[in-house]
Amino acid sequence: MQFQNEIVIFLSVFAFFGCLLAFFRLFGKSGLFAWTVLCTIAANIEVLILVHAYGMDTTLGNVIFASSFLATDMASEIYGKRVANRCVMLGIAANITFIAISQSWFLYVPAEADTMAGPIRAVFSNTPRVMLSSLAAYAVCELYDVWAYHALWRLTERRCGNSRAFLWVRNNGSTLVSQLINVISFNLLAFAGVFPAQTIIEILVFGYAIFIVTSILDTPFLYWARHIADKHPELLR
Repeated sequence: MQFQNEIVIFLSVFAFFGCLLAFFRLFGKSGLFAWTVLCTIAANIEVLILVHAYGMDTTLGNVIFASSFLATDMASEIYGKRVANRCVMLGIAANITFIAISQSWFLYVPAEADTMAGPIRAVFSNTPRVMLSSLAAYAVCELYDVWAYHALWRLTERRCGNSRAFLWVRNNGSTLVSQLINVISFNLLAFAGVFPAQTIIEILVFGYAIFIVTSILDTPFLYWARHIADKHPELLR
């Protein structure tokens, strides 16, 4: 089907952001924690897949990983800096734990009748480099994102005297820079020497373009999350 990849990527933006919002509505703070763990692990598996979309080669994982930034921004906006940093720490801990678990599978000797050890090894033998690269990039860019979100919040509050105003400024101002840090650091660490230089450049350009779009599109979801929190104070516990 022509444009299948483009359609799936576009629809996945709303699917993942919508799922995150549902997690928050159903489980509150715990939902943000759970989504952060889920999406950081899933993104590091998806990123092993290279697809052609919008005229360029790109890895998957960009959209679901972008939802982790929305999760920390929701945590910052609704629960504060401490909870947002806890989201980041959970994401880091989940990545480290998954690396250890996935590599422990290779210590077993498969039975003669086994049919899955080979494919699993083919997928997860690349996991350590990818996930360690992602771990380094994630830690730096997410901690920056939380810091920048609250720095912009203090700035706009001082300027206008309203702590709820200019949500879109702190959301996009923090995320656009942190995503640039992420896309450059991760892709160079993970794929230098794996893909040709031209492919890596295309991945960088397309990856950041996706993050620009997702950063803009996640803003209404952040306003929606704040509205849910206002309407359901029990979620603030």
